[in-house]
Amino acid sequence: MKRVLIIEDNEDNMYMIRFILEKNGLQVITAETGMDGYEKAMHEKPDLILMDIQLPDINGIEVTKKIRESGIANSIPILAISSYAMTGDREKALNAGCTGYIEKPINPETIMEEINKYLY
Repeated sequence: MKRVLIIEDNEDNMYMIRFILEKNGLQVITAETGMDGYEKAMHEKPDLILMDIQLPDINGIEVTKKIRESGIANSIPILAISSYAMTGDREKALNAGCTGYIEKPINPETIMEEINKYLY
């Protein structure tokens, strides 16, 4: 079973993403802060990470950089999930080491299509 780490501090977003992933047969690991997400990425080595950009302690860009710098998790796809839709935000996430970028609000009907591009 494929495992996905969701790093998201918004309870409603976490619930919706988790529900969709579990409904599609994926095992879900959750983290509500950047540091917790980093630690879980290092220990759990999930098949995919969904990374919120705006987190309460350190932002998702910095968490992504830490994960990539560790060398341990370089092959894990990281999809940035953000409501930031300003010019350059997608590029910042990709330059930090994210593999892809999904804009909020998340579309429940199409998010699995995007996730499956990186899982299979």
